[in-house]
Amino acid sequence: MTRIAILGAGTMGHGIAQVAAACGYDVALSDVDEDALGTGMERLAANLAKGVEKGKMNEEDRAAALARVAATTDLAEAVADADLVVEAAPERLDLKEQIFAAVDSAAPDGAVLASNTSSLSISRIAEATRRPDAVIGMHFFNPPYALKLLELVRGEQTSDATTDAARAHGERMGREIITVTDSPGFATSRLGLVLGLEAIRMVEQGVASPEDIDTAMAQGYGHPMGPLRLTDLVGLDVRLAIAEGLFEALGTDAFRPPDLLRQMVEDGRLGRKSGRGFYDWD
Repeated sequence: MTRIAILGAGTMGHGIAQVAAACGYDVALSDVDEDALGTGMERLAANLAKGVEKGKMNEEDRAAALARVAATTDLAEAVADADLVVEAAPERLDLKEQIFAAVDSAAPDGAVLASNTSSLSISRIAEATRRPDAVIGMHFFNPPYALKLLELVRGEQTSDATTDAARAHGERMGREIITVTDSPGFATSRLGLVLGLEAIRMVEQGVASPEDIDTAMAQGYGHPMGPLRLTDLVGLDVRLAIAEGLFEALGTDAFRPPDLLRQMVEDGRLGRKSGRGFYDWD
């Protein structure tokens, strides 16, 4: 178990690649967008440098981790000899199905085919392959180098061997692992989204400022960060897509997207990646 292919160099992809490389894996980081791939590599390198500054790793380990990451826009090349493939593309089922069909044709037998999706059906994604038993959800959390939780999601046909292999990879990367069945929102997104959407409704209703709502949850309930700051990190567009999917699947008003969330996404206020969301990230 030495080589991982990460498909998608965005917010989650480059973070997962960083964690894997720091743990000794050879990593192929791939993205169809060359600019996005370059940006992902820059952010990965910057995060490793920050780790040295904070005393979390030495310069030798930083250089070694960075040397273990290879960037490519060629998906087939990235997955050709991978023990584990982690797809970290945007939350669109049709896109993930296309990616998994391509991975199925190019990845070696025995590879674990994982999706980092936070809400989409693993069973549906697996249907795009000829080996649904090898497909599993590996839901990392943002940022992966700071948050240790890994949610393993078993699809209808995910085998015990695939689950055991995915768990072994997670343990090697120092993750705290939970296992859930394939259901809308799994465990983490379903619970976390309810809190995040209610916090947005509170801003919408003028109950309190984003800063005060976040302080209440961080200082009053011990959350590592408040739900609105977390929404900015995840991306408001991602949160909206998940909310729409869960509202459609579950029909519960708790998942109905607030008008404020829709308006902010329409205005391009997507959080940290756009420079502005509930906070100013510039």
